[in-house]
Amino acid sequence: MRRPIKLLYALAVVIAVVIALRLALPKGEGANAAGNDGRQQSASSDSAAKNRGGGAKDAAPRGPTPVLAGVAKAEDFPVIVRGIGNVSAVNEVQVKSRVDGNITRILYREGQMVHAGDPLVQIDPRPYQAQLDQARANQAKDQANLDNARRDLARVAALVQTQLAATQQQYETQKALVAQLEASVKADQAAVETAQLNIEYSTLKSPIDGVVGLQLVAIGNLVTAGVATPLVDITQVQPIGLVFTIPERELNRIREAAAQHSLKVLAFDGDDKRQLSEGALAVINNQVDQATGTITLKAIFPNADTALWPGQFVNAHLVLNVVPEAVTVPVAAVQMGPNGSFVYAVKPDSTVEARPVTVGQVEGRTALIEKGLASGDRIVVSGQNGLSPGLKVAIRDGAPGEANAREPQIGPEGVGSTGITTAPPGAGGIDPR
Repeated sequence: MRRPIKLLYALAVVIAVVIALRLALPKGEGANAAGNDGRQQSASSDSAAKNRGGGAKDAAPRGPTPVLAGVAKAEDFPVIVRGIGNVSAVNEVQVKSRVDGNITRILYREGQMVHAGDPLVQIDPRPYQAQLDQARANQAKDQANLDNARRDLARVAALVQTQLAATQQQYETQKALVAQLEASVKADQAAVETAQLNIEYSTLKSPIDGVVGLQLVAIGNLVTAGVATPLVDITQVQPIGLVFTIPERELNRIREAAAQHSLKVLAFDGDDKRQLSEGALAVINNQVDQATGTITLKAIFPNADTALWPGQFVNAHLVLNVVPEAVTVPVAAVQMGPNGSFVYAVKPDSTVEARPVTVGQVEGRTALIEKGLASGDRIVVSGQNGLSPGLKVAIRDGAPGEANAREPQIGPEGVGSTGITTAPPGAGGIDPR
């Protein structure tokens, strides 16, 4: 009886152990799962905390926006109408021969500056010298005959008075001979003067002050009077003209200004960057070119330094008037918006406002502001991207194209009264170099 009882007892123990193990296994897995869930929740909490921290950092207000700033200036500003044109010589002469003959001397250099009366080309004068000698000889012969005829006339007149040996008819005949010889002497004088002119014409001289062109003939060439081909070209360069065109819409403004005072014209090179010379408006053409819608004008320049050359292409700046003490800003400061032009003005608290302006004229890199700004107003000239009214800026004086302003430096006690300080050179941000 004891053995079955022991077996039953042992079996009961084994069953109890197995049941205990089976009950213990699900409980352990739940605990592990719970632990894992706890860790995951903890990690999620940490991540959320980190995310919240990052979001708070991102949500923090940015520092002031770096910009370049300038000041609206008060200065005399020219109101200009622009045109394009070409330099034109006031006088241009093609020198031709008035006598026939062979060229014996060339008395100029190509491109030489000559003055009126300077000899240029010498034609052989010997044939004309011979003609002059012959004319003078004929004049002397006829003058001698005239003198003799006058003496005879005086004798005949005396005899007619006495009515002894001469008649009235003889007197009249002698008087006609004297008149005939006087006419011959005058004709001889004309022949002498013609021969003298031909000798003078054999030396071609410059009729104007100007610059000689390229050599067109050589020594030994036979030239003929009246031939269309010139022997030399001379172009006057002092003074010199400028013929240019402008849009017809500017015609009324130009005429009104010209009626009040003489208009100055500035000649600039083809790139419109360098001024070459200064002159004055001389002529407004009498009609508008309907094909192009332009009006032609002419200006005269003293051209003392010969900066202008005939045929040269130039840009003409016609100055209508000068606005005294005009408000001007760099043209880069002017922005375009849906309501027109505006600039970002910097207020005393270093915030910006979009201020509407009226631009009257743009000349080079400077804009004339008719309305909206006063002299001394500080404006943003570079770095307008991202700006909006009320935004604070870190300003740095400068001009467009320079380095941007640096990030503001905020000390341990915070920013100054304006809320902004600018980092010194080399303290970070963008190197001005």
